[in-house]
Amino acid sequence: MVSSCHALLLWAILASAAANEDITIECLRHSVNITWSIGPEFLPFATRFFLGACIPSDYAAPPAGDTTLYFNYKYADCNSRRLIKGKRVIYQNELTYRPQRRPNPANFTFPFECSSPRPDMGMAKGRGRLVFHMALLNEDLSGISQSNEVALGAMMPIWAAVEQKSHQPMLLLMEECVATATPDLRPGAQYYPLVGNQGCLLASKWGSSRFLPRYHSSALVLYLQTFKLSFTEEVFIHCKLVAWDPAALGPHRKACNYVKETSSWELLDDANKSHLCSCCDSSCAPRYRRAASDGAQGTVQNVVLGPLRLVARSDQRRSKN
Repeated sequence: MVSSCHALLLWAILASAAANEDITIECLRHSVNITWSIGPEFLPFATRFFLGACIPSDYAAPPAGDTTLYFNYKYADCNSRRLIKGKRVIYQNELTYRPQRRPNPANFTFPFECSSPRPDMGMAKGRGRLVFHMALLNEDLSGISQSNEVALGAMMPIWAAVEQKSHQPMLLLMEECVATATPDLRPGAQYYPLVGNQGCLLASKWGSSRFLPRYHSSALVLYLQTFKLSFTEEVFIHCKLVAWDPAALGPHRKACNYVKETSSWELLDDANKSHLCSCCDSSCAPRYRRAASDGAQGTVQNVVLGPLRLVARSDQRRSKN
């Protein structure tokens, strides 16, 4: 939690950065390239800087001096607003710094717009193919981990996200996740269920695992407590990711944590609708399943993360030295 005084100080620093032209925006015909120089004190919070709904596509952190964030995206990827004005197409979006999760407001907002010539032919409407990502984050959740080693008993933050190729915002969900010793799910292979019953975090019943509150609907962090698997020390995490209409949550499309204090399930995105999780201890109604596909309201994709090495804490310390 960021204190109000600290938040005001950070806002002042960011506002000064914008005034000193530390934000450079290059508008291209179909995409935008942005560089944003931030002070070294912001490096631990690099993933809390956004272009619309997108986190930085890359960043450079020199040993000393400012850190540079890069946003290289097509206009449609980050929910830019599209307007037609005469012979020009106007794309409007904003850069934000959001140290606290929604619904808290951003601490810094920098609106901008780009324009390009209007196409002679009408633009087709529709949903492009979505691109899904899954990665292991570092311990403070500030970026992608540079190591694939995780200490037994520690928390393993698994980040999943979808690049949005349309103007409609999408909700990223984990429908199913299992841990295995192989990069593919072979018949008869041993596996350990992590998420099941169409979005219920089964691992939250036996440990401290949980879905973390979101910064954006298009990304989700599974904060998984590691455990020793009897069949391997190298683990692959297989997940069925779903990009879905945020307004169409239901028993088949949800993210649910088990709350030990109340011995009940809670819906991540709206605790007032936790009744959608009531089937987690039994069986959520079946539905027609497809492999990776585009549907009227969402897209399903199987993604594999690994190999991840589960090591004793003493072994992990030696590997870092």
